[in-house]
Amino acid sequence: MKSSPKEILEQIRKIQQMERGKICPMRDGRYYNHQTWLSGRNVVQYVPADQVPSLQEALANYQRYLELTQAYADLIIHRTRLKRAKDFPKKQRSKP
Repeated sequence: MKSSPKEILEQIRKIQQMERGKICPMRDGRYYNHQTWLSGRNVVQYVPADQVPSLQEALANYQRYLELTQAYADLIIHRTRLKRAKDFPKKQRSKP
């Protein structure tokens, strides 16, 4: 089922927490390594294992945000192309 632009924007609005990057477990299992890019540099933070589920949810929310914004852009681009085709129909060439 396709969503309307308004429905997609509503889904985006509902996302309240996001985080970029990825997480990897450390050797001891008590901490995880959260890596992300900030101002052109790789930034690493150590996250306690008990905070990982919350961070994973924030990472998943960011991925969902990217998917939703891509879907929104695709719908608007499609709408723009249809309008342009309607406003400026191709002229039929006459055969010589």
